[in-house]
Amino acid sequence: MTPAIFGLSGTSLTDAERGFFREVDPAGYILFGRNIDTADQLRALTDDVRAIHGRDVLVSIDQEGGRVQRMKAPNWPPYPAGEKFDALYRLAPASAIEAARVNAEALGADLAEVGINCTYHPPLDVRRPGTHDVIGDRALGSEPMQVAALGRAILQGLERAGVVGCIKHMPGHGLTYVDTHKSMPTVTAGAEELETDIAPFRSLNDCPVGMTGHLLFTEWDADNPATLSETVIREIIRGRIGFDGLLLTDDIDMQALEGTVPERGARAIAAGCDIVLNCWAKMEDQQGLVDRLPALSDAGKARLDRALAATGSPARTADHAELLAKRDALLALTEAA
Repeated sequence: MTPAIFGLSGTSLTDAERGFFREVDPAGYILFGRNIDTADQLRALTDDVRAIHGRDVLVSIDQEGGRVQRMKAPNWPPYPAGEKFDALYRLAPASAIEAARVNAEALGADLAEVGINCTYHPPLDVRRPGTHDVIGDRALGSEPMQVAALGRAILQGLERAGVVGCIKHMPGHGLTYVDTHKSMPTVTAGAEELETDIAPFRSLNDCPVGMTGHLLFTEWDADNPATLSETVIREIIRGRIGFDGLLLTDDIDMQALEGTVPERGARAIAAGCDIVLNCWAKMEDQQGLVDRLPALSDAGKARLDRALAATGSPARTADHAELLAKRDALLALTEAA
């Protein structure tokens, strides 16, 4: 199995994609707006990629709410950004936790209905004054315990819908003041301040799936960003955070990283990531990764199996409309305050 999650080019598989994916057997796929039209079309697409393999695979998406929502109106409802739950938590913590849980359950039900079993949510990045807008209103708060509490509620809500969440961006994106899509952030904070960033991840280290961030932490490794740093992955993510789930890179095509996409992917796997996330459906890059990457390790396969085992068994607590109505009533408490 190729240790990669690949993007798709359109709303249906091309013949070239179908043949390529059958041959190289990637660990999964990621969907974007270019792959989405209607619910029926999307379900047909996810059924088609599974039929290639004859087994379940991770079929994933970035579906948080707010600015990060690939499945959009009119076919799917809008979902609020993290700062809405942050605001409610500061007023009524228990109400915010329940609002985050039912919101995630409704969001997860949308995904499960169309055959998506993993969403890259929640972000556990602790917001700071001046945190770049690439995180911005996506953050669940500026206090680690609050971020962890809301993150746990989101994971539980997704689980109720039969969808696995992914904690990101380890070891923390809150101290970055540039956009990793465009350039490499350098974080010069010391060990004590960085404890704030890793605390939510440590609290939720039992999550089956996690994602690295493309940031350079001079305290830990002055030469390599977290995604490409054996030191950060071994000592911080696997060590101090204690995360033993399936570790994905953030999108390996981001401009924060140097070298070709296949070179970056090979370095990430060598550093200790389990899976390379390659989003943009460029066949040349996908083939290059296949040529450069080893097969998925035994440890990675076991982690992938655990992640897949956490999907597909919904324990719904209410219908979709009831979940959204409950969320809206709780969020409205901030307006009444």
